[in-house]
Formats: sequence, structure tokens, C-alpha cells
Amino acid sequence: MAMTRTNRRLFLSVFFLLSLTSLAESGVFPVDSDFDGKLDQWQHKSEDGRLLKVEYDKNGDGKIDQIDVFEGREKPIRVELDRNLDGTLDQVQHYSKNFTLEYVEKDSKYSGMIDWREIYGPNSKVARLETDENHNGRMDVFQYFSENGKINRVEYDTSHDGKIDRWEIFGDGEILESVRFDTNHDKNPDQWQFFNNSTQLIRVEHDSNFDSVTDRWEYFDEYGNLERVELDKDQDGKLDTIKRK
Repeated sequence: MAMTRTNRRLFLSVFFLLSLTSLAESGVFPVDSDFDGKLDQWQHKSEDGRLLKVEYDKNGDGKIDQIDVFEGREKPIRVELDRNLDGTLDQVQHYSKNFTLEYVEKDSKYSGMIDWREIYGPNSKVARLETDENHNGRMDVFQYFSENGKINRVEYDTSHDGKIDRWEIFGDGEILESVRFDTNHDKNPDQWQFFNNSTQLIRVEHDSNFDSVTDRWEYFDEYGNLERVELDKDQDGKLDTIKRK
């Protein structure tokens, strides 16, 4: 026999109450924080009454969009967010015991994979930014910042083998001063490029035999043209050949 509208409402009401009772017994306590008749917060507590985590539905769409994890502490040690409200958490903020932000992980492209990590310094500013550019699950670009928020170094794993093989060094005003390369992937730089005002290449140094000693110098004019090459052919630390263009 078909259920009438009244019976259906009664059934749903009883089911809802039974669900709340079950949740309460399991240590989960639903809350209607804005008194609009819709549950929007679920508090998870331990047997001794300590707060373990709180789940929120802040926009009222029936999906959890924030989780504060306490694990018995007074303040959250982790906050998980659904930034684009698609039902999937895509940002995690990690805190110290005194609720100081330590680092943030993000799925910046909403692809289902964490590809962005911000590490914070004691001044609550980003000290390092790590990104996974090729989405292989491993960070491959690392940006380092000064205490005043200026970038001073960027490291790259361009071959995606877990080893840094390019370093960009910045001076005052975030001006690019030099770039170092590890061309043979032994973790040591063997080529150095030097710039004026970030874009004008003025000199390139090479360690052609990978012994950590420069043995070739290339000098460029203000238009980027190669004007002189100096060589240490026998790698004795002394110039023995100069070629002019």
C-alpha cells in the first residue's frame, strides 16, 4: 500500500530523530548554529568529552566544506577546506600547538592532487613556496622568500628526478642576479649565468669537466652578443686562451 504524505513525513521525522540519537551515542553532536532549521555543524567528541573535530556546512548545500581537527586540544591543529564548494576538500592548513600557521597544502587546480605547499616562518609570512608543476606527486619548484616577503631564491627540478638542477638567485628589489645549472645531474652546479637588471646576460661560466672548477668564461656586450671567450684548457686554474669575436 502506498505511503501517504502524512505517513511519509512521520516516517522521515522518526528516522531523523533516530539518526540524531545514534549520532549522539557515537560521540557526534549535530548543531543548527544559525537556527534556520538546518543542521550545519557536527561536533565529534571523545568519550571523556574532549573535542576531536568539527565539521561544517557553511553555505547550507548539504555538503561538508570545512573540517577543524582538534584531537583533544583547545584550538585546531589542522583545518581542511573545500574552496570551490564541489564537495571535495582541496586545502589543508596545519597549525602548531599555540595555533600558529606552519604550512598550507592546496590542490590549486582542483585536479584531486595536492600540488601547492606554503611553509610559513616565525613572522607568519610565507618563507617557502613549493609547487608540483607536472602533477607527478612530487614538488619540483621551490621559491624562498626573505622576512619582508621578497623572493631571494628559486630552485627547480627540471628533469623531475627528485634532484635540484637549476638555481635562480635574486638581489635587492627581486632583481635576478644569476642562474646556476647542473647539466650532468650530479647535484652540483657546473654552469653559471650572470645578469644585469634581470634580463641582460653579461657573463657565463662553465665547469666543462665537472671537477667543480670553472674553466671557460664567456662575456657578452650590452646587446647580448658574445664578445670574448676565456679558456683554461689544461684545467690548472690559469687562463691560457682568449678568443675575441
